[in-house]
Amino acid sequence: MQFSPDLREPVLSGSINLTYRLWTRPKVKVGGRYRVESGWIAVDDVELVPFGSVTDADVRRCGEVDREQLRARTAHAGPVHDDTLVYRIEFHAVAER
Repeated sequence: MQFSPDLREPVLSGSINLTYRLWTRPKVKVGGRYRVESGWIAVDDVELVPFGSVTDADVRRCGEVDREQLRARTAHAGPVHDDTLVYRIEFHAVAER
């Protein structure tokens, strides 16, 4: 799973454990393990939700300062409005594969 360079260390340290993705279909599955730079994450939950359902707590878990910054990062594949369906992916860092 790809993360921006500035997010990789916090993902692997466990301080980021949630991400939102604008995908046409899910590209990860619950229980799957995925390489992130020099480490691994395991996916705990995948859910398709409208972006408008993102909470302030979700924003913090994603490592962003506010909802609009999260929206901008999520919009790498197209515009994200409050009614845009995005994948909400919970995960945790794992020591090794």
